[in-house]
Amino acid sequence: MTMPVDVVVMAAGKGTRMKSRIPKVLQRLAGRPLVFHVLEQAGGLKARRVVLITGHDAMQVEAACVGVASAEGTFDLKFALQQPQLGTGHAVQQALPQLQDDGLVLVLSGDVPLTQRDTLQALLAASGGARLALLTVRLPDPAGYGRIVRAAGGQVQRIVEHKDASDAERAIDEIYSGIMAVPTRLLRRWVGQLRNDNAQQEYYLTDVVALAVAEGVPVVAHCIDDAVQVAGVNNPLQLAELERACQRRQADALMEQGVRLADPARFELRDDAARGTRGELLCAQDVEIDVGCIFTGRVELGEGVQVGAYCCIANAVIEAGAVIQPFTHIDGEKAGVQVGVGARVGPFSRLRPGAVLGRAVHVGNFVEIKNSQLADGAKANHLAYLGDASVGERVNYGAGSITANYDGVNKHRTVIEHDVHVGSNCVLVAPVTIGADGVVGAGSVVTEDAPPGVLTLGRGRQVSKTEWHRPAKPLKN
Repeated sequence: MTMPVDVVVMAAGKGTRMKSRIPKVLQRLAGRPLVFHVLEQAGGLKARRVVLITGHDAMQVEAACVGVASAEGTFDLKFALQQPQLGTGHAVQQALPQLQDDGLVLVLSGDVPLTQRDTLQALLAASGGARLALLTVRLPDPAGYGRIVRAAGGQVQRIVEHKDASDAERAIDEIYSGIMAVPTRLLRRWVGQLRNDNAQQEYYLTDVVALAVAEGVPVVAHCIDDAVQVAGVNNPLQLAELERACQRRQADALMEQGVRLADPARFELRDDAARGTRGELLCAQDVEIDVGCIFTGRVELGEGVQVGAYCCIANAVIEAGAVIQPFTHIDGEKAGVQVGVGARVGPFSRLRPGAVLGRAVHVGNFVEIKNSQLADGAKANHLAYLGDASVGERVNYGAGSITANYDGVNKHRTVIEHDVHVGSNCVLVAPVTIGADGVVGAGSVVTEDAPPGVLTLGRGRQVSKTEWHRPAKPLKN
């Protein structure tokens, strides 16, 4: 488009049927508020300005959207308050003072998140800066939607809202999506002529169609066959349906790239909203993902990686040939997690921020690792904790052993040098270093540095008392 594109986003509704204290447009889809999906499309279209029309909980909605606009960095975000809310036409009236007449306005809804960019580009092209273009779709059950009324030759004449439609008009299956593209100068004139003499006593934006026809301005409809692109959210059921549609779209895209998903209906890729990380799953060749896995934020899976069932993986890099067994929880938060080539993790393992595993590292069931580096070939196979630790090559870290890294005020570091064997149920009280090739006997509490190549014991001597007798229960009468 040679004309600047300005976007108006309807986001004033309360969303009563959501039965939530959270405004409807801030309800989450794939981990991201609904309206963020819409603003992302505006950014992709290189919009000059976005005017977000707010109403219910306006301050909360505006505060949430400022951040995403800054992240997009491509458009100027403005707000217009609609109070009271007297219909869609009235909403656009509030936005028009912030729009310039040299532009083309694209009207979107903040609760319609899955419209694709190429669809919107086609709609803008259909307008061409001289026509009123409507995005429409044919539905098997069009109840509740505004109908597209055409003349005998097929030209669009007007839109009639469901509540104002006759029986014949309600039989029409082509509906208006709520999305239009129109030159600003024309929209400004038509919106000023809207009247509220209808069943709802509201100012309908759809009435501009009849005004355009009356002036001889061409009205065109860009009709698509994908109802998901124009589906809105009014209740939790519809939100759940769109979630599945969104996830299936992402799953299909991955499978087209060659990723093996055991069941695309049981796959999730979400934004990490708490840390502002977009949901992005980058997969090399021959990646296999079992059912029920949830990926959050930015995750990279190297060639031949296998992810078992019901794993949660967030903000992590997993290198080629690694196997993540079922029910493993990996969350790198901002620091990230890295799993090396050929490593084996799980089942029921937990990797926290700053966990870095080298090549062929084994981390087994009920092992937790945080802010620790395990060098190539190290093993912690079960029931253990490593926090703030540096673990050398080929270390074997026994079951039930922990690094006591926190003294109640500060964190301290544990260093375990290469080829150390740590027996079961040991406590390594940081700061402490276990020298290379050493052995820590099972059940030891180590509070001082252990020299290399020696056996270190930190436990009381075993005593067997021959004079001791096991207590006996009294005999019953």
